[in-house]
Amino acid sequence: MAQYNFPEQTGFYRGKVRDVYSIGSQWLVMVASDRISAFDVILPRTIPYKGQVLNQIAAYMLQQTADICPNWLMDSPAPHVSIGRKCEPFKIEMVVRGNLVGHAWRTYQSGNRMICGVTMPEGLKENDFFPTPLITPSTKAAEGHDEDISKEAIIAGGLATAEEWSVLEKYALALFQRGKEIAAKRGLILADTKYEFGKLGSTIYLMDEIHTPDSSRYFYADRFEEKQIRGERQIQLSKEFVREWLIANNFMGKEGQTVPAMSDEWVETISKRYIELYEKVIGESFQPKDFTEEETYRAVVQSLEKIQ
Repeated sequence: MAQYNFPEQTGFYRGKVRDVYSIGSQWLVMVASDRISAFDVILPRTIPYKGQVLNQIAAYMLQQTADICPNWLMDSPAPHVSIGRKCEPFKIEMVVRGNLVGHAWRTYQSGNRMICGVTMPEGLKENDFFPTPLITPSTKAAEGHDEDISKEAIIAGGLATAEEWSVLEKYALALFQRGKEIAAKRGLILADTKYEFGKLGSTIYLMDEIHTPDSSRYFYADRFEEKQIRGERQIQLSKEFVREWLIANNFMGKEGQTVPAMSDEWVETISKRYIELYEKVIGESFQPKDFTEEETYRAVVQSLEKIQ
């Protein structure tokens, strides 16, 4: 993906999925690429329209949750671009889990009932609902793997004050509840997700993407309970299927492991799954849009002129 040089640009950072541009001291431009990562490793093939899917779902969800807490987004001038406030990020991810799935299930299956200082109840099966959603935060690593961390360690380590944690916890649980309500209207279950927050002055803002297939897991609600009773595999809408494919091919991001080759057919399958989730969550047909580098640049510049 092209690296741009916008007017008044003061910084550039290439993340696993997004390219982030600092504009002056106030604004960020996030360009969502078609890159895909798993186990904190960027995979070798890009996924058509993935950037557009992520950006448009995130913009929709930020709009749908703006009454819960302030968020960073100001404009989305191109299908794969968002522009918003530049905040000082908390170096943690607020992971909220409604169901025993993914990393939590792998921890549980190993016999460990403690995750991030939170005790998981006995007697659960994979994908079962927790009695109440759990917050299981992780560190936000600049490089390498994010790590589980407890509320107590976050406060003791100065990653957030007790007062800030209280706000982050309140926002995360309210956002998750809204996400579940939106999903339910579409016949989906929001199983788990993560949120990132930052501060601007004394105000805490919701940042980055929310309720996308990169940050969340969804189940189909239809026949969920029946499948749980029968011990059948739940159908997911998330990128967990990519992680499962990697695990099946002996890759979990560990030292010495090699990312398996991705065929054209597999890349197309991943793209279709992302589009499927967009259409299920948003309730509208996905309209692919291909912006040239020049069109993207022009749209960003015009938007910055408007909001500054």
